Amino acid sequence: MKSYNVVAAVIQYQGKFLCALKGQSKFPYLSNTFEFPGGKVEPGETSEQALIREIKEELNLDIQVHKYLVTVDHSYPDFKILLKTYLCECQDIDKLLLNEHIGIEWLSVKELQQLHWAAADIPIVNYLLDNKI
Repeated sequence: MKSYNVVAAVIQYQGKFLCALKGQSKFPYLSNTFEFPGGKVEPGETSEQALIREIKEELNLDIQVHKYLVTVDHSYPDFKILLKTYLCECQDIDKLLLNEHIGIEWLSVKELQQLHWAAADIPIVNYLLDNKI
């Protein structure tokens, strides 16, 4: 089974968190689920560098990475990921463009459980709830 090192940004803006909706996927269990955006760490990149690059590519946003939150080790039926998550901030959300997602929601920590999350992102939601981030 393939394994990937990936990163996710918990982007906070005015007390709310950016939740990104994935479209159709070749893996049905990932289709139309919410995630904290991010992606694969490329060779030679730090996790923080990968996160800044991925968010620029996916959402056209310049983020500031503030602190590490949690790592999720998750096995999907077709691949495995080691997902490092960081609390991030963005000032210019008016530049946001959806290059890979089909929608976004800005939600408070209490509202996060309303969404249908990708399985690997559920521990991140629980971390945010438990730690009152």
